[in-house]
Amino acid sequence: LVRLGCDKATVKGTFFTEGRTQEAVITVDKRRHVSVNGIDQPAMNKIVGKFPAVVFFPDHLILVKEGPEGRRRFMDAAICQIRPAYLQILANYNRVLEQRNALIKNWRFSGDNAMWEVLTLKLAQCGQQIVKERLNYPERLRKTAVLQYEGLSNGRETLSLEYEPKQGYEKMSEQEIGEFLFQSLIDHRQNDVDAGYTTVGPHREDLTVKIDELSARHFASQGQQRSAVLALKLAEAEILKEAVGESPMVLLDDVMSELDATRQEYIVTRLKDWQVFITCCDGGAVLPQVSGKRFHVKHGEITEVEES
Repeated sequence: LVRLGCDKATVKGTFFTEGRTQEAVITVDKRRHVSVNGIDQPAMNKIVGKFPAVVFFPDHLILVKEGPEGRRRFMDAAICQIRPAYLQILANYNRVLEQRNALIKNWRFSGDNAMWEVLTLKLAQCGQQIVKERLNYPERLRKTAVLQYEGLSNGRETLSLEYEPKQGYEKMSEQEIGEFLFQSLIDHRQNDVDAGYTTVGPHREDLTVKIDELSARHFASQGQQRSAVLALKLAEAEILKEAVGESPMVLLDDVMSELDATRQEYIVTRLKDWQVFITCCDGGAVLPQVSGKRFHVKHGEITEVEES
């Protein structure tokens, strides 16, 4: 944010990745500007994938506690770090979806069949690219997250993930997925008109999370839900490390203080050789064996805390 009374705000990060030291600068005035290694970038999305990082903060509980939108966003953001070009695929899909929804909302006034067919075909073509990218990620996430949750719960519970839809996309080619989406959009035309928006497509799909075969959203305790989200985030970090060939930075915002000692110790052990930032209001809430530098932040000023 731009501080009151100031013209602009600037944040700069220097980081080592891809075998060299790099620098990214974001400046905010009337709009946002970004440069990487001194070169101005045409858009903010050009910085995606430059600095691999995984973030967990308490609000991420919505991944389990609320509806599918947060879980789709989680998957899409994770895929973008591995394949930055996916961000543009999402933008294209969302732009066409917005245009199609606007047409549907005003259908009784316009009834433009020609434009409806054009936007429907375009949406199916953009959608097939999203489905293709999403198909691979949930399976990798499932395998890794299941193991992470087993460690967090000390083997007492089992996590399971399932990417819905159930149309059998995994057996289709990319072209067949596009044809299926197009036909599905045609078949749901009246439903869309009645609802006032597009009712089927990748923007309506979900990643279901279960613990011991029961919905984590409806039946899991607060501790189980938190552990499930942590398992997803730890899995995201492992997959990102495997994809880019180096460990991402892990940022844990006020997380450790709400975990018991066993879960804290598991996380610390899993991330032992990674670069990790942990924030908390009570430094004593973090396990004593966590080593590293400590900093105190007050009124925007950062000071290093001397070890006693």
